[in-house]
Amino acid sequence: MSEAGGGRGCGSSVPQRAPWSLVAATAAFCLVSATSVWTAGAAPMSREERQKLGNQVLEMFDHAYGNYMEHAYPADELMPLTCRGRVRGQEPSRGDVDDALGKFSLTLIDSLDTLVVLNKTKEFEDAVRKVLRDVNLDNDVVVSVFETNIRVLGGLLGGHSLAIMLKEKGEYMQWYNDELLQMAKQLGYKLLPAFNTTSGLPYPRINLKFGIRKPEARTGTETDTCTACAGTLILEFAALSRFTGATIFEEYARKALDFLWEKRQRSSNLVGVTINIHTGDWVRKDSGVGAGIDSYYEYLLKAYVLLGDDSFLERFNTHYDAIMRYISQPPLLLDVHIHKPMLNARTWMDALLAFFPGLQVLKGDIRPAIETHEMLYQVIKKHNFLPEAFTTDFRVHWAQHPLRPEFAESTYFLYKATGDPYYLEVGKTLIENLNKYARVPCGFAAMKDVRTGSHEDRMDSFFLAEMFKYLYLLFADKEDIIFDIEDYIFTTEAHLLPLWLSTTNQSISKKNTTSEYTELDDSNFDWTCPNTQILFPNDPLYAQSIREPLKNVVDKSCPRGIIRVREESFRSGAKPPLRARDFMATNPEHLEILKKMGVSLIHLKDGRVQLVQHAIQAASSIDAEDGLRFMQEMIELSSQQQKEQQLPPRAVQIVSHPFFGRVVLTAGPAQFGLDLSKHKETRGFVASSKPYNGCSELTNPEAVMGKIALIQRGQCMFAEKARNIQNAGAIGGIVIDDNEGSSSDTAPLFQMAGDGKDTDDIKIPMLFLFSKEGSIILDAIREYEEVEVLLSDKAKDRAILKGKMIPSYIINSNPEMENEEQPSSENDSQSAEQITSSSQEVDLVDQGSPEESSLNSQPESLSPADTDNAASVSPSEQISNPMENHETTSLDGECTDLDNQLQEQSETEEDSNPNVSWGKKVQPIDSILADWNEDIEAFEMMEKDEL
Repeated sequence: MSEAGGGRGCGSSVPQRAPWSLVAATAAFCLVSATSVWTAGAAPMSREERQKLGNQVLEMFDHAYGNYMEHAYPADELMPLTCRGRVRGQEPSRGDVDDALGKFSLTLIDSLDTLVVLNKTKEFEDAVRKVLRDVNLDNDVVVSVFETNIRVLGGLLGGHSLAIMLKEKGEYMQWYNDELLQMAKQLGYKLLPAFNTTSGLPYPRINLKFGIRKPEARTGTETDTCTACAGTLILEFAALSRFTGATIFEEYARKALDFLWEKRQRSSNLVGVTINIHTGDWVRKDSGVGAGIDSYYEYLLKAYVLLGDDSFLERFNTHYDAIMRYISQPPLLLDVHIHKPMLNARTWMDALLAFFPGLQVLKGDIRPAIETHEMLYQVIKKHNFLPEAFTTDFRVHWAQHPLRPEFAESTYFLYKATGDPYYLEVGKTLIENLNKYARVPCGFAAMKDVRTGSHEDRMDSFFLAEMFKYLYLLFADKEDIIFDIEDYIFTTEAHLLPLWLSTTNQSISKKNTTSEYTELDDSNFDWTCPNTQILFPNDPLYAQSIREPLKNVVDKSCPRGIIRVREESFRSGAKPPLRARDFMATNPEHLEILKKMGVSLIHLKDGRVQLVQHAIQAASSIDAEDGLRFMQEMIELSSQQQKEQQLPPRAVQIVSHPFFGRVVLTAGPAQFGLDLSKHKETRGFVASSKPYNGCSELTNPEAVMGKIALIQRGQCMFAEKARNIQNAGAIGGIVIDDNEGSSSDTAPLFQMAGDGKDTDDIKIPMLFLFSKEGSIILDAIREYEEVEVLLSDKAKDRAILKGKMIPSYIINSNPEMENEEQPSSENDSQSAEQITSSSQEVDLVDQGSPEESSLNSQPESLSPADTDNAASVSPSEQISNPMENHETTSLDGECTDLDNQLQEQSETEEDSNPNVSWGKKVQPIDSILADWNEDIEAFEMMEKDEL
């Protein structure tokens, strides 16, 4: 084992405070001794297979890097789905994510030292020349101080470190004269103004050209930053100081770390997620090892390794003791409150904590590292990738996966520490999943949803900087790498800094301030670089014995299909599972597949229908998995459609005698047919269709010819009804809810969707009325044979007579009305707006429409052949029938027990539906008109109040 700088190896006992050169805290922790233990405990992977996998990693990197250079360079990042570069300001803003982009060819700089690790020295030399020739660091753009430090400054320093190494070898980079270092120094000075705060904590953002606070800088007003953002600077800034002799960079980074240490919660020794950069007050007081804090802990330990300052190790060990005391709940790592550390702050974990097992390996605490890593691996085996966040029962919380490398990093460190070939198999799985699910023609695309396999047009620079580096090193032998990796330490972005920096330009005062704040337990240092005989107690199956109880920790939470069996069945000719986008309710085969997958339709008393997935009722575990996926797709497509296709409500106005336009009914729109907002309103007499449900060819076409057909909801798709009445010659259609008592007064409206087919053939307008509004028209027909209505986007061409709305053409033809006072058009418009706005709130999620946009971009496909009620599934509605006891799908399609919620939901629905019995008796037309007179009087009072 290499002992760079004269440091001690790990084969023997080590003093509590090990020297700076402790190689155990680098990537090569105790490798030789550990490997000799583990090769006896598991079947080793052959050198040929490891070489094959290493070559596969090289090909994958070439695919990603080559496409970036061909399609994106000099842009910051590649957009792999559209094969073009992502340039700040030219693409829609993604919020804080874009703060990493500074128009400085980010991916190229971030990939420099990866090229050398992968033995692509010629490409490295070409890349350095491109950086020196093309990259501009003086752009008028606001960037993240944290991201620019770890990616760009770290990338330049890592490139410089390996450039001088290659130059010393005498074959490559003979022309190099510290040009990358000069660029790094220029960038360092551009970042320094961010530290101009009373606390010494940096502003989170800075303008590369104008700095902070200047009007043209467009930044400097922030008050908060994350702990990791302020505490992940010391490696790059100290390296820059040690390389150049300019001590100011290390001084500023140390001051920020000192302030964070001082502001830790003294009783728990934990730090929060977000801190005020001016006052030092904690803004977010939850604490964990994931997003917002992660690399702060990492840099404390690695700063000790690189700089030889004992205070950093003492601080790390103090924090680590608190983490293991409060946050670690093996195999979970759960956030807690810094003031009440026994109280969990949340019930889910984020993907960034996947780095922590690797850090525990560097610390020397191997058992919890194995436990947490194995738990994460089980989650990956379930979803192919690690979701951005997942719950304590391993359900998906945030479904994205931007190809993060932290799990690969921990896998590499665990293999180096143990030599256990199990971790080679883990790496092999990662390679297979990347190629199978993330690889696209122009690179590798981030996963938008790990459950559905959908992609996002994104390939972050860290994917090339870290993922391929760790995977290649995992399978590489020492002779496969052209330099000694043990002479370097990895930054959080996997950039390489040489350990010899610890003895270079040591002009920084290393005052030990740690003991001023806490009394340290010497046991904190026992594991700094342990004897391997203690770490691995003479048991070649030690790691396996730790992993074994966790093998089914994820499966126990919810049934999981056997993916490989499913894939084999596809190859043997079996049909692929039904996808939500293809589902048609009129297809009996599809309904049978739903039943096989354990998916059922529940009809609620208010007319809604819900989709419920019963995993235990599926024909097999594979069918249960397909059912979960089907439900997930439905929810995703529903959400997308609701955002894309929200339409305002429409109006049905009765204009015939004796209403004369004063009755305006709020109606739900349709996503097909004539758009009333773009075309003239449709006016005509109404006629009931036969059959009334309109689900087959009309038997009374002469009755509806040239009229607006009335049809009842139920039995088929809305689009099918529209086609049938259109073929009979109707000029429009009104669908009336068959759920007695429903009303727009108590229920939000919805919009009617198509049937999944092309609906361009439907040319007539279609509107939807709830039962209460529909009965007004039906009662009018019973009382007066001829009833004429106006279908429009809102009531038009109206005047006021005795406070009632009347079309102007009726006024001109009625002598009795000629002497009535007619208000100005402005007041007329105001009154009209008041009446039509009485029920404007629209909810497109529920209310039982077979074609409503509830779950699918083709949501009408959710209704079975004998009903047009679509299954309304939303975050609040994903429940089962109150009379049943089973599990239903939650948002991510995995199981959760909702028995308590079912009872509460049932009671809520009963209490919130006061109109259930409305309409069981026919209300006379005089009573309806009296109701409208009361409404008109109320509106008149409102007008007076406004005046």
